[in-house]
Amino acid sequence: MSADIIFLVPVRGFLNVFLIFSKYREHREMVELNFAKGNGLLPVIAQDAQSGEVLMLAYMNEAAWQNTLKTGTATYFSRSRNKLWVKGETSGHTQEVKEIRFDCDADTILLKVTQLGGAACHKGYKSCFYRKVENNQAIITEQKVFDTDEVYKK
Repeated sequence: MSADIIFLVPVRGFLNVFLIFSKYREHREMVELNFAKGNGLLPVIAQDAQSGEVLMLAYMNEAAWQNTLKTGTATYFSRSRNKLWVKGETSGHTQEVKEIRFDCDADTILLKVTQLGGAACHKGYKSCFYRKVENNQAIITEQKVFDTDEVYKK
C-alpha cells in the first residue's frame, strides 16, 4: 500500500477552505484548528519556504488566523501587547505566506514563508534562532541584517 501525500493550498476568498490535493483525489475540507486547547492561542512556526530554515516562533488567535488566510501575509497575536500584529508592520520585513500546514492534533501551525526584507527577528537577525548553546555559553551564529536603532527609531 502506498502512502497518500496531501498538500493543503488556501483558497483565496474562502475562510478556512483549502483544496486538498493528493495522489488519488482532490476535494475541499473545512480546517478546524483547536484554538481552545491553547486557551485561544496556537504556536506558529515560521519557516523559510525555500531553505527550510526556522525563522521564528509566534502565536495566533482565531483573528490572526483569519487575517493570515485573507491577506496571505503572516499575522500573529502579540502576547506582550495583547493585540494582532502583522509581521513587519513597523520594520517592513513582512512574511508572504506560501504554504500552511498544521500538526496531527490541529494545535500547532507551520507557515512556509518568503521573508521580505531579509530578517524575521526584531533584534535584526535573519532568524530569531541566531544563538546556539556551546559549553553552556550562548554563541551568536549570524550577522545582523539591519540596525534595530535605525529601523525602530529608538
